[in-house]
Amino acid sequence: MPVAVAAAAVSAASPLSLPGAARPPPRHSPRLRRRLASCRWLNFSSHPLDSGRFEHLSSRCSITNTDVQYDHVATDDEVLSEKSVIEAECPVPIVHLKPDILESDSSSLLTERAFVDSLLTALPVLSVEEQNALAAIPAHPAGLYALYASCLAGNLVEQLWNFAWPSAIALLHPSLLPVAVMGFIAKLAIIAGGPLVGKLMDSFPRLPAYNFLNTLQAAAQLLSAAMIIRAHSIPSTSASAVILRPWFIVLVLAGAVERLCGIALGVAMERDWVVLLAGVNRPIALAQANAILNRIDLLCEIAGASLFGILLTKYDPVTCLKSAAGLMICSLPVTVLLTWLTNKLSAGVLDRPKSLHNCCKSCNSGTVNENDSIGAGVEAIKLGWKEYIQQPVLPASLAYVLLYFNVVLAPGSLMTAFLTQRGLNPSIIGGFSGLCAFMGVAATFVSANLVKHLGILKAGAAGLIFQASLLSIAVAVYWSGSLSQQCPLLFFLSLIVLSRLGHMSYDVVGAQILQTGIPSSKANLIGTTEVSVASLAESVMLGVAIVANDSSHFGVLAMLSLTSVVGAAWMFCRWLLNPTDEQRSLFAFDFR
Repeated sequence: MPVAVAAAAVSAASPLSLPGAARPPPRHSPRLRRRLASCRWLNFSSHPLDSGRFEHLSSRCSITNTDVQYDHVATDDEVLSEKSVIEAECPVPIVHLKPDILESDSSSLLTERAFVDSLLTALPVLSVEEQNALAAIPAHPAGLYALYASCLAGNLVEQLWNFAWPSAIALLHPSLLPVAVMGFIAKLAIIAGGPLVGKLMDSFPRLPAYNFLNTLQAAAQLLSAAMIIRAHSIPSTSASAVILRPWFIVLVLAGAVERLCGIALGVAMERDWVVLLAGVNRPIALAQANAILNRIDLLCEIAGASLFGILLTKYDPVTCLKSAAGLMICSLPVTVLLTWLTNKLSAGVLDRPKSLHNCCKSCNSGTVNENDSIGAGVEAIKLGWKEYIQQPVLPASLAYVLLYFNVVLAPGSLMTAFLTQRGLNPSIIGGFSGLCAFMGVAATFVSANLVKHLGILKAGAAGLIFQASLLSIAVAVYWSGSLSQQCPLLFFLSLIVLSRLGHMSYDVVGAQILQTGIPSSKANLIGTTEVSVASLAESVMLGVAIVANDSSHFGVLAMLSLTSVVGAAWMFCRWLLNPTDEQRSLFAFDFR
């Protein structure tokens, strides 16, 4: 077949190019390119091919219509004899390639490939046990300990005050109306102002915002204590007249601000700070941190109520309120110092270089005037509800909200009233409430082990199913009509006590699910909106209980409570059995 050489390019001072090798095109200066252009057609007749000047030439040829004899290898003499014939047909230079160069280059390529293969096979792969051990180590352990101390100092005062103010107001007048009005206004404040406070917490840097809310909460507590002390110094009147007094109006407003600040501080610590300190990609460490925070909260609740109760048995209410106010003043600088220490020991992980102006500009897109505070507040509430609905773990959050509809089959005022009307011994009623509280402490230990062995999602499902199963048996016992006897009544109460183990387990695990699925930049906004939704659910059930206030309607309220718990378990399990790609990426530890 005829031989036709299509093109050949020769470049100097470059290594030999192999066919198919990925090599960048040669770069030459303008002067060198002009010299190469002038010497494009080289006369090889005056220069022998075995000369050393061509050993560093690079040849690239495209050859078509070529007959190749694979059974004959041309020697140097044959190439020299046929050179003149080839030049007559194609004036393009032909370079004789030395086989030793090809062999050395190909061997070097094989050596590099073998090295890469050996490097990839030598990379260490962690076993399941090693992955679990790594997942159990928090990212900032020293910062977590400082956070626990700060939580202890703040929660002790908050829980003490939560027990102190209703007790002190109840001593003013035997009616429950003042306490009910304060509680209702506080829930309305949480429903309306929760998203706004959450947005502000996400907008400002963490430490200044946290310290400001701590100071505001302490000021509201001191103002409330001063108003109650003022009320104890004037003659008591009727309950309807009390709620119209100026001191009571100030007390209601201060109580609403105090509760709103307390909710915002709790959400910031439990949904944002602990995630950064423990590590969002370390689920076992995060579960243990959540369990410790819940233990601290429950123990502070028990200690705060016990401490103020002991003070009330020995001193008058005014002296007790002054002692509580002194404890508030002393705890504030301690909390601020521990907050600073938390950030210091965690290498400044809590610092957030974000300004309020930029955040508001990005969130509102310039549609709301910054001077219009009412419009900005409405926009913040709308944004909070929008982000809450669009969160990737919405079913888990809705299951958490549904549990707040259970206001009967749980320790609380309605259950206490029902048991009192049944003629149960007050010591048994007190023991029931105490066992429920200690069951919550036990749940903090159980939840961490559940997460370690089952994963986050399956641990949450186990807690909900456990609670729904026991409450179903409890409602069946109630409808059997045997609660008039003491043994079935005690069995009914024991089922509710055991169900608190599942409830508090999901409370801990559900918080971790939301911590994992919600981005840190929206943690406070979505968290406070969720608390607002939960408060709304609780208010609806309390309204139903007010309408059906007769003890004969307790069975209907129990069925509504059971339906909400079963609905929460069904919703969560359905979400778990149909995971999305986003769910698999967020909870990769569960889908290993």
